[in-house]
Amino acid sequence: VLGIVKILIVVIVAIIVAPPVGDAFHQTILPSHIDFASITTIVGGTVGGYICYSGAHRLLDKGAVGPENIKEVSSAATKGIIVVGIVRYVLFLAILGVVTSGAMIDLSSKNANPAAQAFQYAAGEFGFKIFGLIFFAAGISSAIGAAYTSVSFFTVFKKDISLKQRNTCTVIFIAAALLLFVILGATPASLLIFVGGFNGLVLPIGLTLFVYVAAFRKDLIGYQGYPKWLTVLGILTCVLTWYMGYISFNTIFHYLES
Repeated sequence: VLGIVKILIVVIVAIIVAPPVGDAFHQTILPSHIDFASITTIVGGTVGGYICYSGAHRLLDKGAVGPENIKEVSSAATKGIIVVGIVRYVLFLAILGVVTSGAMIDLSSKNANPAAQAFQYAAGEFGFKIFGLIFFAAGISSAIGAAYTSVSFFTVFKKDISLKQRNTCTVIFIAAALLLFVILGATPASLLIFVGGFNGLVLPIGLTLFVYVAAFRKDLIGYQGYPKWLTVLGILTCVLTWYMGYISFNTIFHYLES
């Protein structure tokens, strides 16, 4: 429900601001400027962190394991990628429409909230409140997904942990994260930038493990393995993510330091 609410609201705002879709598609395919820090932050915030693993752990919990469930796993992964891709791009179009219309977005301070300003410009105070609803939906779903995934690792150390115990641990994990957030006193925008960049390093670490298994440990996969061209492509992508992660993390670290 939260996901549907987010998608519908963002689409409505994108339609209201009427972004230059043609220019956006052109720059998507043939960009005039490539910013590794921005790319890694966005990609890291999307697939580099816990959220993608939470889906995998949900499948493990329901028993969808082994080669016989490969279609279900592939279908779930594909749907997740498509939905996330659509949401990210539509949100980008909404912000782009606001910026190209001549609105001035305040980026001068770390307390600034550029996305909220864009929604406020597009739909006034109502748009500002709508952004709060989107942010709430995104925050709640992400917090639950991340906490659920963290607690799901406990089963490695304690096989007989009950559902009630896992739920309790999930609530405690969220409360501890909230306490840490309050103690740090950082703004949500600066934390999102840092986490996105940090997750940009988590992505190549996880990808390296998967590429290693695909290339050298076919006994762990359970069937004939991946085509060679796909393995080579995975290795090249892995090397690129390490390079992008290094560049972007340095950039983000200097930004937060300043």
